[in-house]
Amino acid sequence: MTQTDYKFSLLRERPLLLQVEDSPMNLFAVLEVKRDPQRRWSVLACFRKARLYGFFFGLTVMFLIMASYVLTGDKKGLLLTPSPYHFTSLANPGPLPFNLSSAKDYGNIKAVVKIIASKVEFSSRLIPNRKDLVHNEPHMFSVIPHKFLPDVKNPCWYEEHSGNITADPYGTNLYARYSKRFRTAFDHLRNTFREHLYHHGSKSYRLRCLPYFYIIGQPKCGTTDLYDRLKLHPDVRFTTFKEPHWWTRKRFGINRLSEGFHDRYPVEDYLDLFDPAAYQIHDHLQGNSSRSSSKHNIIIGEASASTMWDNNAWVYFYDNTTDGEPPFLIQDFVHAVQPDARFIVMLRDPVERLYSDYLYFGIANKSADDFHEKVSESLQLFEGCLAEFSMRSCVYNTTLNNAMPVRLQVGLYIVYILDWLTVFHRDQILVLRLEDHASNRKYTMHQVFNFLSLGPLTEQKEAEITKSPASNTRRQADKNLGPMLPVTKEILRDFYSPFNEKLAKVLRNESFLWESHSKLM
Repeated sequence: MTQTDYKFSLLRERPLLLQVEDSPMNLFAVLEVKRDPQRRWSVLACFRKARLYGFFFGLTVMFLIMASYVLTGDKKGLLLTPSPYHFTSLANPGPLPFNLSSAKDYGNIKAVVKIIASKVEFSSRLIPNRKDLVHNEPHMFSVIPHKFLPDVKNPCWYEEHSGNITADPYGTNLYARYSKRFRTAFDHLRNTFREHLYHHGSKSYRLRCLPYFYIIGQPKCGTTDLYDRLKLHPDVRFTTFKEPHWWTRKRFGINRLSEGFHDRYPVEDYLDLFDPAAYQIHDHLQGNSSRSSSKHNIIIGEASASTMWDNNAWVYFYDNTTDGEPPFLIQDFVHAVQPDARFIVMLRDPVERLYSDYLYFGIANKSADDFHEKVSESLQLFEGCLAEFSMRSCVYNTTLNNAMPVRLQVGLYIVYILDWLTVFHRDQILVLRLEDHASNRKYTMHQVFNFLSLGPLTEQKEAEITKSPASNTRRQADKNLGPMLPVTKEILRDFYSPFNEKLAKVLRNESFLWESHSKLM
């Protein structure tokens, strides 16, 4: 094997799990190299250029750094790659060699997409048992009870308050420590905490609640707009701000994705976020109608666009027992503590979602040409993984996800939805399209209201919810960059097509094929 061939064989990287004794972390690393030049690489010859040399050199350096932290147990110093667009800070590969007008380059990328399409399969996953879930999250299961209050729509319960009644109940909350927005909210909660305690005998109790429903995805699909409208409903309460990311990130000690691991946020910190609504529910239960009239029907929501898909932390905390696939997914833990929860998913054309994602999270030198190059590079990496592993293994491969310059995997909606349907019933998950929401907000909001069993609204309140301007739309500077290149769009449509076909079949709705190619800004 020549030196050049060896460097390109890294694209076929095979993840190997490092079992670290006396450490909770496992690192999914890139070690074993396999290649078949006659069968796999003939279509990629033109990409064996300088940028990929530097790219894989940077990936190797990243692995060595990560491995050193794992082996020394220094988890807090371990840098996670937050967004694929930040990977260039680890290695600067220089200009890409792709000639966008070259028929040869176009043909090679089309061939890569064709290979990927030939390997698309949707296998079943092994569902973990509750005993294993409890073993991995014993504290969470010790705090959340098996049963909730029967006369409350939300999953709520009374928890004994054993601390000093004059002490600050939010003094150790990590959300308050790292978020100025939460500090302000906690100041108000702190001042009214004691008056919302329930006293029985010599003991004091506080009402705790989990969300009745979750908005779980996807990024750049309109979840912010849905959240902003839904929180205007008089019977809906959310956390103080959107995106607490507890299930996917904070639970593992991931605070800001550009930093390493911090202290893991305990479940109590997450439950504190729902205290404003819990106070109102408690007032109703205690008959304080003057303070909280007709609040018994309120429901609590939580909106984190990472919940449906982001399982990247698994590799650092869970043993790999399923051939490169996570032994546990986020939904396994959610289902174990609240099997009756309801979930809302907002999706959009995955091609347009990816470009919007690139424009929103990209930092500098954004352009249609740069997007095309990053798409091409990511497709090669994804195809390289599929040469050795299953579709699910590659979708949940943390190393691959951090290496791809654009987040191709986030648009593979059907992979995630099928996995959620392994533990939750279909009628517990409402799947919407952003395109439908943008064209008829009244219709989609009524779907949401019915799904959550919310009562009727006055015409004035309904107009306020449905007619307000859209939230979190594309920034003007990004609009000025124009649309993606037609050739990029064609390549991505071919890539996402088999996944969309399966999605439309499972949901029994052909609009999820996105054949009309509707465009949103």
